[in-house]
Amino acid sequence: MQVNGRHYRTVWQEPDDAEGLWIIDQRALPFAFRTERLTTVDSCARAIKDMHVRGAGCIGATAAWGMFLAAREGRIEEGARELTATRPTAVNLAWAVQRQLRTITDASNKVEAARRGAEIICNEDVAACRAIGQHGLELIRALAAAKKGPVNLLTHCNAGWLAFVDVGSATAPIYAAHDAGIAVHVWVDETRPRNQGARLTAWELAAHGVAHTLIADNAGGHLMQRGKVDMVITGADRVTGTGDVANKIGTYLKALAARDCGVPFYVAFPSSTLDSKTLDGFAIPIEERSADEVIWIEDAAGRVRVCAEGTPAANPAFDVTPARLITGLITESGVYTAKEGSFSFQDDAAEAALKSEY
Repeated sequence: MQVNGRHYRTVWQEPDDAEGLWIIDQRALPFAFRTERLTTVDSCARAIKDMHVRGAGCIGATAAWGMFLAAREGRIEEGARELTATRPTAVNLAWAVQRQLRTITDASNKVEAARRGAEIICNEDVAACRAIGQHGLELIRALAAAKKGPVNLLTHCNAGWLAFVDVGSATAPIYAAHDAGIAVHVWVDETRPRNQGARLTAWELAAHGVAHTLIADNAGGHLMQRGKVDMVITGADRVTGTGDVANKIGTYLKALAARDCGVPFYVAFPSSTLDSKTLDGFAIPIEERSADEVIWIEDAAGRVRVCAEGTPAANPAFDVTPARLITGLITESGVYTAKEGSFSFQDDAAEAALKSEY
């Protein structure tokens, strides 16, 4: 993605900085664009836990680089435990740490092996998201052929390039369609309580020149009832082997509304998000974050309380959408049907490709 004329990934290492790791501090967006240098595995873990970086692919890539920092410090096993404990729901994080452990364990030069492993994970993330974009493009192209006017898409949270290393998952087909000359318009859920839709997705779409409209989280069903949504597309933080999806809180309600209104509901994710060993979505650990995220809202001027002092609040960060409510799963290997009980793969080769890391 281009920011002020420069191409950025969400996590990277500068060529002349062999000791540090750089990230985009997403807490400042869209009011300011800030980068941050991390030099220890502790600082990397804090950046993940406190959401300087967020999004399934991005925290996985950051954790992969965190293992490089752990190798530099000689704290590989300890660093792996610290990183894995930061956020429990998104499987990409633990997947990246375990993959780095396998890479580092038998290497003679553990630091260099960890560096190369992190680079490979990041490059694979970008390639997977680009492939997701091309597969999802065909779905949008088919919708465009069947109607006059722009294809209206609704998305929830941020599954854009900020949530991955680049390109994104749910936004990848949108960018691909826009770049192919297909008229698209995106309804952007604000996505309380951290407002990743309002603060991040809307900012991304504007930077790419994609037509969009910010809406309150509860407006989606109303728009679907009135035929103003042609497709819902979201990302995922974990997908079970039976097609259940854990994603940002509120996704389940969008899936229910889409089913009632006959609107196709798609989930886009790379294979690093697949947890094929878990067969029941309700076995996925759901992160409970600080009540302060619900009680307070942040803007460029600072924090503002949205309720009376002393009001208690709960803050589950994710919910689970059962496979029966999902029209299809868009992966780097193709588009698959999520059926209750099992994935429906188009061919054995595609199934093997999707599950290659497992």
